[in-house]
Amino acid sequence: MLLADSGRFAIQAIISHRLRSFLTLLGIAVGIAAVILLTSIGEGVHQFVLKEFTQFGTNVIGISPGKVKTGGQPPTGFPTTARLLTIEDARALKKLPNVTGSSPTVWGNSEVEANGRLRRSTIYGVDADFINVFSAKVQTGSFLPSEGAGSSRAFVVLGSKLRKELFGTENPLGARVRIGGLHFRVIGILEPKGQFLGIDLDDTAYIPAERALELYNREGLMEIHVLYKEGTSSVAVADAVKKRLKLRHGREDFTITTQEDMLKTLSNILNILTMAVGALGGISLLVGSVGIVTIMTISVTERTNEIGLLVALGARRRTILGLFLSESVILAVLGGAMGLLLGIGLAQSLHLLMPTFPVHTPWSFAFIALVISGVIGLLAGVLPAVSASRLDPIEALRAE
Repeated sequence: MLLADSGRFAIQAIISHRLRSFLTLLGIAVGIAAVILLTSIGEGVHQFVLKEFTQFGTNVIGISPGKVKTGGQPPTGFPTTARLLTIEDARALKKLPNVTGSSPTVWGNSEVEANGRLRRSTIYGVDADFINVFSAKVQTGSFLPSEGAGSSRAFVVLGSKLRKELFGTENPLGARVRIGGLHFRVIGILEPKGQFLGIDLDDTAYIPAERALELYNREGLMEIHVLYKEGTSSVAVADAVKKRLKLRHGREDFTITTQEDMLKTLSNILNILTMAVGALGGISLLVGSVGIVTIMTISVTERTNEIGLLVALGARRRTILGLFLSESVILAVLGGAMGLLLGIGLAQSLHLLMPTFPVHTPWSFAFIALVISGVIGLLAGVLPAVSASRLDPIEALRAE
């Protein structure tokens, strides 16, 4: 039998039992749609999280006090021999080759009072390099002055939301603001930055790191962020940072994290999450494959006479095997195509209903889904097809 004739034979068998065939491929369609929808959500979340982290640039290195391999920074109140990170450390790192900025960082949460209004916001203690390190932009006024130009003076730069909450439409430049027990003068407003993983980056205030240490009664920095030139090896810069700090501290009592390492780890975690979510949808595919096995087994029983006639006319066992396998594969592929359209449609509908919800369906997922449906049809049709090919032709012709 020619391959084209075999295909037509299988399609005619499917058409002759429309309702049964539709219900069979519907099982596969629901499974494929579930996998497409869930993996689209997982991939969308994956890209959203990575985009959130890369908005600050990928050529940033973070240094935090304490060595992770030996337990990290000890809890507050416990004695430690580890040397804390200082503003002088940050200044020393600015002088390294290929380093274009180094910002000390201290943060906390304090009440901010101005213009007769009170609000609790996140306060960051940084220096002039912060704006370059984290790709921030000044909307009005200026950012904190650079080293040697009054860098520790009582200046504050407000986030756009904090400015609106405290001053409304008024111009806040030059106004006095009380943060905790200290007073500051507003010298600038940052452009809106939006949210970062649920954290409002605009409901913030930026003050000199020296003032933040005083405000929160801290002896050392929480972190130092180093910006290096594009195209420079992060490994080389991290090695230079490590050598400089070991020279200053006498040993390696700090932890260096490159943006590349963080994104790689994060991407691996999110990939596992996407696979796990897709596997949940795969349970529906398993149910669909059981449906194909059941229907094809019933089909073999119903068409015993037909099989006997084909064998009597000279059809080989492998021809019978191919006929039933192609029927199950066609059912599965049709179900896969239907499920693919349904899954993409549901994903896009979800995105239209909730535009902020991250949904993304790569074409590779669509191709893999079709291949999987075909493989499922092939595997699910093996037992019924083998059973049909092994029927005794005489007994098959006698069957009613």
